[in-house]
Amino acid sequence: MLSSLEPKAKIICERLMRDSLLKVEQLDAIAASLTLSGERIEEAILELGLMTEAELLKSLAGHYKVYFISTEKLAKAEVSRALVNTIPQRFAEKVGVCPIAFDPKAHVLSVITADPDDRESLGEVQLASGAREVKAILARPAAVKAFLTKVYGGDARGFALLDRQASVQLHAMYARGNLALDEKADTAASAARARPSSLSPPVAEKPPPPSPPPAPRLVEGSGSKPGAATPPSRLAAAGTAGPNDKGVSEASFVELLHVLVSLIETSRTDLRGHSAQVARLVRRMAEKLGLDTATTAMMIAGAFIHDLGKTGSYHLTAFNCSEYDGHKAAAQKAHGVPARLLEPVRLPPDTIAAASHMYERFDGHGFPDGLSGKEIPLGARVIAICDTYADLTSNPRNPFRKTLSPNDACAVLTKYKDGIFDPNLVDLFKTTVLGEELATRLLASRAQSLVVDTDPEETTVLELRMSEQGFAVKIARSAEQALKVLAEGETDLVVSEIDLGASDGLALLTEARTQAWGKDVAWVVYTRRQERAIAQKAFELGVLDYVTKPASADVLVAKLKALLDQRTTRNTRGVSGSLREMGLPDMVQVLFHGRKSGSLKIRAREGGGEIHFVDGNVVDAMWRELRGEDAFYAMLKIVDGEFALDPSFRAAERVIHQSSEALLLEGMRRMDEGLS
Repeated sequence: MLSSLEPKAKIICERLMRDSLLKVEQLDAIAASLTLSGERIEEAILELGLMTEAELLKSLAGHYKVYFISTEKLAKAEVSRALVNTIPQRFAEKVGVCPIAFDPKAHVLSVITADPDDRESLGEVQLASGAREVKAILARPAAVKAFLTKVYGGDARGFALLDRQASVQLHAMYARGNLALDEKADTAASAARARPSSLSPPVAEKPPPPSPPPAPRLVEGSGSKPGAATPPSRLAAAGTAGPNDKGVSEASFVELLHVLVSLIETSRTDLRGHSAQVARLVRRMAEKLGLDTATTAMMIAGAFIHDLGKTGSYHLTAFNCSEYDGHKAAAQKAHGVPARLLEPVRLPPDTIAAASHMYERFDGHGFPDGLSGKEIPLGARVIAICDTYADLTSNPRNPFRKTLSPNDACAVLTKYKDGIFDPNLVDLFKTTVLGEELATRLLASRAQSLVVDTDPEETTVLELRMSEQGFAVKIARSAEQALKVLAEGETDLVVSEIDLGASDGLALLTEARTQAWGKDVAWVVYTRRQERAIAQKAFELGVLDYVTKPASADVLVAKLKALLDQRTTRNTRGVSGSLREMGLPDMVQVLFHGRKSGSLKIRAREGGGEIHFVDGNVVDAMWRELRGEDAFYAMLKIVDGEFALDPSFRAAERVIHQSSEALLLEGMRRMDEGLS
């Protein structure tokens, strides 16, 4: 079988067989895997579970006579922008090499590569970087790709996916007998002890000893620990009285939780809708991680129930409970309350584990079980991040006593990654919320809406449907509350009941029409009153529609969107923010694909400039004394600054005639070659 392999693969197999890590009879399976996947042989071996990553790297590092680094440690490495710029991105991706450290005294550049024996490529790296010497550090091919994406693109999702694959590979090893089941405890214990002391992996003078990834906590009958992770299964697990017993789907059950928990949270002034917000963030993280439908549903269910029964004065997040003794004491008493409240429902163990273990810390100093790293259920690690972020950005009573911007909230998560939070998941979360939210703001003007109704049951589903369709929804339970919100001058649409207790919706509408801020606000009546005279008066006051209850929430929201599309009152709201949220090249791509027009103003320490767009294409640019393409290329280098998009601006002339994509390609080439 060796003769049928590529020369490189043949050398690797021979080395592993010499170290008794590979057997001849396993070569057929490896060859078949290579044919199907097209991956490198190292990945095929790990995918089949024939050995641990540490065993593979240690053996190959001995053959190549280089040091090696595990995926876990590589994922935590931080590389400065100055170091990244020593090797152009396209060249680095082409040869599969990424810089990680530089010794200024010896002028030696250390790089991560899966091919430390590729002297030709390393020689080219030496020429490109200007280093006196280039030292290769071995890593598995998939980890090198993930590191390149993280370092050059700021996207850590590749490492998050490798975390998931590690668990699958261990299961394969158990199945093949390469790792005995009675070694589980020792494997988990050794992984718990092997916590890195810093984010930057040290380049050791000798290869570090193997440290296999933590073994998964297998479910073995009813005696499983509460934190045990179960294989993906439907919400209605076999043998339980779960939600699927009578044909209720996972989606329906999650929707039921959505409505019920939203109703329960109605009385929480500062945290109304909090659990739904956490669930939305969890869903986005699950999608980024590529989780299957059942696992995603179980995690979302855990997000909805995570605060049930926690009725004290503190809002108990993983961050709060790690920083304040009062919060910690309250959470130690309440962490198991959601599980006890829902015990008759018999939710899947993964859902209960996600909610019950959200106060564990990545460094092992949390509770209730002091789990660390990947021992903590994935759902719990995700909820800890999403819950903290939602609290920091929406709850004015959080530890900072003010709501933080998405960027500031992510900075808090970053500060405490490795300690409280899973660092890989924090990196993935940042790219998810900052990039996606900014792209959404750039591509659409989100309608600010106000629903005025005294009955929470009537408005909950409507609020949910409006939020799903892009409306930013506020709720008022009285005419007085509604007037306060309207007076802020940010409301595009009002959906109001007629009967509002001591007041009524028509009186509210009459008062609003007398004010400058309410003169042109779009208004829809949504009421149980069906009298013709009331409807006629409402239309005389300028309502766009008069809808009687009950009405389908989906149909009503579709009608609201259509009505707003016909109005142009506030469709030109601008967007502003920091270039740290999204780099200028990515922003240009978003505006290009969204076919947006307007003026993008850039302000940085180096100066100020503008980029003009027409239907997504860049038509003009100004930066200091430069204009046109040269100005555009100069601004592409800016990484720290502020931007403001004015969609009402219309360009007077077209100075640049290339497409945005062509400009970006040329700009990237110039940056790679140091020409601009």
